[in-house]
Amino acid sequence: MHTKAYTKMAAYTKTASVMALALAMSGLAACSTLNRLNPLAKEDAPESVATQGERISIVAFDQKIAPSESLAGIDFYIPEAKTVASWPRAGGPEGAEIDHVDAAKDFKVAWTKSIGEKSKGLSQVLAPPVSDGKLIYVMDGQAHVSAFDVNSGERVWAQDLNPDIKRDKDAFGGGLALSGDKLFVTSGYRLVVALNAQTGAKEWEKTLESPAHAAPVYNAKYVFVTDVDNQLMAFDTATGDPMWTYQAIVEPARILKSSSPVVGGNVLYAPFSSGELIALDTNTGSPVWQQVLARTSRTNALSEIRDISGHPVVYRNEVFAASHSGVFAAMDLKTGQPRWTVAADSINTPLPAGDVVYLATVQGELMAVNRDSGQVYWLADLNEGEAKTKKSFFGLGKEKKIGIRTVWTGPILASGRLILVNSDGKAVAFDPKTGKKTEELKIDGAAFIAPVPVGDKLFVVTNDAKLVAIQ
Repeated sequence: MHTKAYTKMAAYTKTASVMALALAMSGLAACSTLNRLNPLAKEDAPESVATQGERISIVAFDQKIAPSESLAGIDFYIPEAKTVASWPRAGGPEGAEIDHVDAAKDFKVAWTKSIGEKSKGLSQVLAPPVSDGKLIYVMDGQAHVSAFDVNSGERVWAQDLNPDIKRDKDAFGGGLALSGDKLFVTSGYRLVVALNAQTGAKEWEKTLESPAHAAPVYNAKYVFVTDVDNQLMAFDTATGDPMWTYQAIVEPARILKSSSPVVGGNVLYAPFSSGELIALDTNTGSPVWQQVLARTSRTNALSEIRDISGHPVVYRNEVFAASHSGVFAAMDLKTGQPRWTVAADSINTPLPAGDVVYLATVQGELMAVNRDSGQVYWLADLNEGEAKTKKSFFGLGKEKKIGIRTVWTGPILASGRLILVNSDGKAVAFDPKTGKKTEELKIDGAAFIAPVPVGDKLFVVTNDAKLVAIQ
């Protein structure tokens, strides 16, 4: 995403200013994507683009989150831990229920490697890593892609995908997806590229009209790419030829962190910054069903950002997703009809595991929700006992509390621990049955990308462009 289009950052905290982004409409005049980024612009959709219908929010009233009295003292089932051999896409392997992984048993850092350029200004490290079990692939803040050995951390190859052109001097967004010997790459430099996964050599490259925002996903025929205008595009995996597009509602305010669609059979479950979650036919791009995860009664401008920036999750005939606008929902896989909703603001991916679904909220709470009913088992304060303070000028006087909020990303359930990473540069473990904090581990820098399991390790990419292996 280039700097001419995006000029004003809206941050949750000083330490997490990369997390939220608002458009300054006055700075868009020179941008080629002005009409589609501007929600007030009147422009007919191209004939090749699916039309927009009326979208109604599924929750239009205020709710409060609290543990259910009827669930007090009741235990719940969590599946046994299983080894995940590979992680080919941002959301994990297609068709696999990744609920409890057998990884990071020692909860210690095995090695740390630099992957390139760290986050700075509008050049941000945002791409989740992917892996075939032998190599782990990463992208830094300047679209430099590298492959590292998962065991030793040795760099095997590197490829520079920064086009170094004036128009796209700074960019963010995009990501990686691995399909056999192909590594698909999208970037804020308006590129979608297929690399040879073993050597890093380019196989094909296509230029987009607008910057790519999320990591690509794929099936046997197509690779799917979402841009900053909420346009979803399908490209032929072998040649890169464009096949179809779908235009969701254009939304000028979004979270910098992004989520990718999820492929389930012949259906693509696609999240957008408009709060829309739309199921599309993978062959034609035609909508199967659609929902808007947003509440209509909000109290401030930041809460009106509707973005679904955590991945939707397909689990046992349901789709779980959460939006920044206060809706965490379980929906029927075939119809999209909500089975239950919880009024939770989140920028994270829900984690269903057996009888429960875990979610970390914008407010720094971790919750365990009954997967069938949506009732809350427990609610934990992730920042309990972590109030930040500062002294007055020249260090004189009493310390005062300051309003810097730690941003949490995750969780993942690994070897009996709920593990999250945060903007304080820590990986922290919690008891999955109670939410009580059990361990913490220092990592090399703030982390806004969820840990990825491969074999016996968890891999974390930090904001300082470090790849951290936790054994």
